[in-house]
Amino acid sequence: MKQIVINTPYITLGQFLKLSDCISTGGQAKFFVVETKIEVNGQAENRRGRKLVPQDIVKVEGFGQFEVISS
Repeated sequence: MKQIVINTPYITLGQFLKLSDCISTGGQAKFFVVETKIEVNGQAENRRGRKLVPQDIVKVEGFGQFEVISS
């Protein structure tokens, strides 16, 4: 499982996708979350504004599983 380090209280799913190299620009997030199966803590998620906090587990189809951790 890959770890994504944040230094803020939370990060949005759209920002997370860019940090985790699933997408290359923030503008791609809108389409990516609709076209790609994404789970946050085992629940399907398609809102790019979903707030992720440390200890959240994110699975992105085709990219693997990630854990959000704080710095």
